[in-house]
Amino acid sequence: MPNVVPPLTSAAGVSDYRKALTSAVSASGFTALPLSSFKLVPGMGRAAVLGCAEAGALAGKYYPAGATTNSADGVADPDSVAAELGAMEEAGLVLSIHGEDPLAPALEREQAFLPVVDRLVARYPRLRIVLEHVSSIEAVEAVKAWPARVAATITAHHLSFTIDDLLGDRLDPGFYCKPLLKTVRDRHALVEAAVSGSPHFFFGSDSAPHAPAAKASGVAGTYSAPVALSLLATVFEEADSLGRLEGFCSGAGAAFYGLGRNEGLLELTRESWSVPALLDGVAPLAAGRTLSWVATRIS
Repeated sequence: MPNVVPPLTSAAGVSDYRKALTSAVSASGFTALPLSSFKLVPGMGRAAVLGCAEAGALAGKYYPAGATTNSADGVADPDSVAAELGAMEEAGLVLSIHGEDPLAPALEREQAFLPVVDRLVARYPRLRIVLEHVSSIEAVEAVKAWPARVAATITAHHLSFTIDDLLGDRLDPGFYCKPLLKTVRDRHALVEAAVSGSPHFFFGSDSAPHAPAAKASGVAGTYSAPVALSLLATVFEEADSLGRLEGFCSGAGAAFYGLGRNEGLLELTRESWSVPALLDGVAPLAAGRTLSWVATRIS
């Protein structure tokens, strides 16, 4: 995600950040291929967008101003980035959207932003769009109605939990994210979309490893990466759709972005384990809970 400080808004920024990530991955001993994006901000200009594309960016991320972490310099009105969006369409880039209206009531921000996406879909007929981390039944239905060049990601936490996990019995900051977790009805709609096999819904982790002090102070985001596959396996098993989990995680998204499938393999094993209080110095999503699946890299 490009909403770092300073934000990724230039070819040099995209290139330098990818080099830093590649170096960090190499030092970790793991295998991963960083995919680059840039932050869409008013005034960056057409040339900067095309430069980011030449530097290897696959997508530009649209953050409504004030909607989420480090988004104060985001987009207040899509007309303010018309030249940039036109350049993205020309370059074949994907527009990735954090779809929330920060002025709407907290539980209605995603729904309130859908008319903006409608405008973008109509105005840029060749632009591929991904509505990120959808959380509501209204967003699911909108994606179904939009053209095939529009898709959505769904997180493991929005598929697994509801607002009651965040504040039902007690306030648990570990479940605080944006968009907020929603109702059981919304979760059911998300699960139905995820297990449907539709190429327009695929996995997006939206994992945010905030330090414990930051989480305690109320920053939004969940460190879902260590538990995501375990949670997803349970969701798909309960929907009698385990056979579609690989497509959701590894197939549909790659196809939408025009990428080849990852050649590495993970094995899911039914095995109970307790999520520790800290992983990598960060409180993971579902800390203290018992999960039923373990994911192991086999190649």
